[in-house]
Amino acid sequence: MTTAEHLDTIDRLRAREFPAESIWSGGRSSGPGYHLVQVGRTEDLREDGSGRDAATDQINAEYGALAQALTDRWGEAQVFGVGSLRIRGFEGEAIPEPWDEVSASTDHVHVWEVEGRWVLLYAAQWDGGDPYMLMAGVTLIDPP
Repeated sequence: MTTAEHLDTIDRLRAREFPAESIWSGGRSSGPGYHLVQVGRTEDLREDGSGRDAATDQINAEYGALAQALTDRWGEAQVFGVGSLRIRGFEGEAIPEPWDEVSASTDHVHVWEVEGRWVLLYAAQWDGGDPYMLMAGVTLIDPP
């Protein structure tokens, strides 16, 4: 997908109603007050680890281009480290969605506050051998 297509996806997320109950389906997660969607993905990493450098370069390029386009629209992003949320969740604290899901797959997220909603952008990886995913989201829920 192109940066323009990613921007279109984010615009559609901003206009979409939030569901009453949480749902997850094929790279999308939505619930009361949030939507998360995969907008990009690297190829699967090989078992021997080869291809990791190319995948890292690819996801960084896509992330950088989309982050710049969003910054051009809405100004500088706030960057939140979310690793501490993961630790707080492990220690038993209830972390609200979508922040619990976000913190399970990344260490930081770029956010823009736009018209009373947070727009999120982050690179996710669930396991060291999994591909990288470029994720975008919209939420009414303030970062904890």
